[in-house]
Amino acid sequence: MRATLMYGAGDVRVETVADPVIQEPTDAIVRIVAGCICGSDLWPYASREATEEGSRMGHEFVGVIEELGSETTDLAIGDFVIVPFVVSDGTCDFCREGLQTSCRHGGHWGGDQDGGQGERARVPQASGTVVVVPVGFDEKFIPSLLSLSDVMSTGYHAAKKAQIEPGQTVAVIGDGAVGLSAVIAAKLMGASRIILLGRHEARTNLGREFGATEVVAERGDEAIARVLELTDGDGAHAVLEAVGLRPAIETAIAIVRDGGVISRVGVPQFTEVPIGRREFMRNITLTGGVAPARAYIDELLPLVLDGTIEPGRVFDRTIGIDEVPAGYQAMADREALKVLIRP
Repeated sequence: MRATLMYGAGDVRVETVADPVIQEPTDAIVRIVAGCICGSDLWPYASREATEEGSRMGHEFVGVIEELGSETTDLAIGDFVIVPFVVSDGTCDFCREGLQTSCRHGGHWGGDQDGGQGERARVPQASGTVVVVPVGFDEKFIPSLLSLSDVMSTGYHAAKKAQIEPGQTVAVIGDGAVGLSAVIAAKLMGASRIILLGRHEARTNLGREFGATEVVAERGDEAIARVLELTDGDGAHAVLEAVGLRPAIETAIAIVRDGGVISRVGVPQFTEVPIGRREFMRNITLTGGVAPARAYIDELLPLVLDGTIEPGRVFDRTIGIDEVPAGYQAMADREALKVLIRP
């Protein structure tokens, strides 16, 4: 089969690899119907050291079950499934608490394991990992179903951890796929004002369609001043940070209301958070983290299927498997927001 491997910064290749096989009785083999390139894939694409053996790529996909291990009796061959970006057994204490990203028997995609940017994948702990989509759904929902495997669930996680209440003002930092998904989530939770900080007009226009009431295109001190102006100097009740760079968290600290919440879901590209005595005196809450997508898919899936939300609109380019290297470059060059792959 064909699959994507990364050998180093800027070096992505699509190669023929061995077909996956059942290794454990809890496995499933999924034929991938749609996968995608994630914004987090761009970090190694920009900086990974060159290696002789490439690493499999992709951690978001949907597809059809083709084979099952003997202990996956709750699944069936032919089921169309959403596969979250983390493997989880569904039975450990963390899974039962809704924190599948800390599963005691979990795992991650890629590296020397199968990835979502290919034609098929072995799914370990299939019963605890995948979510079956009800039969009879329209294929037009596939992009939105795919978004539930990561970006929409991550944006929703940001909003949930911020404990947004109806009527609040929410600021979202970042106009990537996760930031735009966070706008959808903030609207779902009843925010009356959603201020989107982003400078790419096509993306922020989509953010307005998703529910953003204002857009701040400035950066740094100018962005801070603009948000404070919009909020009469108070700042936002909740700030959802979907970038992961230090300037973004610094902006979040500056624009959050005293007693407010900063929820960060952008993968941090720094080691120290600049919160000290001044922020302590403001009673700021810092929360967020990696999203347990498996915990949210059951909540979000009905909203996709009934048309309440359409997060699949974040995909603005669709490619075949052999075009994946060009898809990475398009996202790195900001020519594409998020690339969908149809093997």
